[in-house]
Amino acid sequence: MFTPLTKEITVVRKANLAFMKPLQPSDALAKIVGAKSLPRTQVVKKLWEYIKKHDLQDKKNRRNINADANLKPVFGGKGTVSMFEMTKLVSKHLS
Repeated sequence: MFTPLTKEITVVRKANLAFMKPLQPSDALAKIVGAKSLPRTQVVKKLWEYIKKHDLQDKKNRRNINADANLKPVFGGKGTVSMFEMTKLVSKHLS
């Protein structure tokens, strides 16, 4: 699509619908984010709200999350995970 002033081509991006599809959290994840279906983006947002509210980020390496009793089942029993690993582990709890 051309813009009238610059005559340059601008690319219009479509939203990735896979991220917007409501998914049902598992019982373990529902303790943290609630039981109703949510898009993956909202699940991650609520998870971060929980982590910050309960001060679960590692003090020295802020990329690591220290699991509490509610997060351990979601993290596969691990006590500490990186924020990048967290998203992979959480996806196993969404259907």
